[in-house]
Amino acid sequence: MIAQGAHASMKVILDEMFIINFNENHTKMEMTMNHQTPLFAWINGIFTKVVVGCDSEEELLVLQSSANIYKIRNAIIQDSGLTEFHGVPTYTALAIGPDENEKIDKVTGHLKLL
Repeated sequence: MIAQGAHASMKVILDEMFIINFNENHTKMEMTMNHQTPLFAWINGIFTKVVVGCDSEEELLVLQSSANIYKIRNAIIQDSGLTEFHGVPTYTALAIGPDENEKIDKVTGHLKLL
């Protein structure tokens, strides 16, 4: 559970980054992001994370759809099933935000804290 949540929180950041430069032998790259976004403020602030749970993969997909409706950045993780889930790819985690608390609460406010 922790690994899947970590994957999602990393993906929501990496999805917003842009590669701007590689060194000659491609052993180092520089990345950047828009400095005028809630994501940049979050990374340079207190980096708050709230972990909540839902009861099914279907509910996870509904939560992602709701985040999209409210135009909240999000990143969903689909486990390949190689170590769990008997070889069946399964959606396991969803990062929602960062964004305004009021917007996120519209999507996740009813969920239980883990």
